[in-house]
Amino acid sequence: MKIAAAAYPLTYFNDFAEYRAKMTAWVADAAGQGASLLVFPEYGAMELASLGGRAVAADIEAALHEVARHGPAVDALHCALAAQHGVYILGASAPFFIGERPVNRAVFYGPDGIIGHQDKQIMTRFERETWDVVAGTGLPVFDTPIGKIGVVICYDSEFPLLARAMVEAGAEILLAPSCTDSFAGFTRVRVGSMARALENQCIVVHAPTVGQCDFCPAVDENIGAAAIYGPPDHGFPANGIFAETPLNAPGWAVAEVSLADVHRVRRDGGVLNHLHWPEQMARITAKA
Repeated sequence: MKIAAAAYPLTYFNDFAEYRAKMTAWVADAAGQGASLLVFPEYGAMELASLGGRAVAADIEAALHEVARHGPAVDALHCALAAQHGVYILGASAPFFIGERPVNRAVFYGPDGIIGHQDKQIMTRFERETWDVVAGTGLPVFDTPIGKIGVVICYDSEFPLLARAMVEAGAEILLAPSCTDSFAGFTRVRVGSMARALENQCIVVHAPTVGQCDFCPAVDENIGAAAIYGPPDHGFPANGIFAETPLNAPGWAVAEVSLADVHRVRRDGGVLNHLHWPEQMARITAKA
C-alpha cells in the first residue's frame, strides 16, 4: 500500500468553505497518487483560529476555543473525504476540551467514519507552562484493513515506552504528526521517529507543519520535512528513509510499503530488535 505524509502549511481562511476547499484538494492529491493512508500534522487545525478573525487568532487562549468549536464540522468533512476516496486519514490534531482545559487530539477517520482518536501523552514546556494544554489518556491501536496503527504525537515520539506499548499491542505502523518551531525541534522528532522504526522494526510516518503563520502566535514558525521511515534492514532502504520532502516545502511524501516486509524483518532480519527488546531488562537487573 501507499502512505502519504503531509508537510502542511497553515492558511488564513475567511470562511469554512475556504478550509473545505483546501482539505478537499490535499486529500484528492494524495489519493490521486494512490495513497490509502494519509497523515496530517500536529496542530495543523490551528489555522481554523483565523475563522474568528485576526484578534481571536492572535490570542493564544481564544484561538484554542475558536478551533475547538469547529471540531464537529471538521469531523464531518474528513468523514466525507475518507468515504469519497476510500482512504484512511489521521486528521491534523486540534484542541479538544474534555473539561476546563483542552487536550491535543488527533482523530483517525476511515471510509466508514470515525475510527477513534489519540490524545497527546507527554506535553512540551510550551503546552505545560504557557498554553495549559493538558495530557490525555489511552494508547489505542487501530485495527484496520490496511494494518494495525498507533499514533505518537510529536513529543510522544521521543519516548520509546509509549511506542513500545502500542507495538506490543500489535501496531505495525506508527504515525508521528508534529509541529516544531526550530530545526532542533524538528530533528528531535525526526530522530525519535527513526529510532522507533529501528527498535520496533515497523513503519513510522512523520507529518509536520511547515512555513510561517503570521496570524496565530502559538504556531507562528513551523520547520520540518515529511517522511516515511522503516528499519534499515532487509527489504527496507539502507538509510531507513522510504521518502521525504525537502525541508519546509509543502507537499506530500508518498511511499509504497509492505506489512509483509515488517513481519519478515521482525522474524528474520539482520538484527532482531523487536524480538530482543525484553532482554534489556534482564541485562539491567543481572548481577556481575
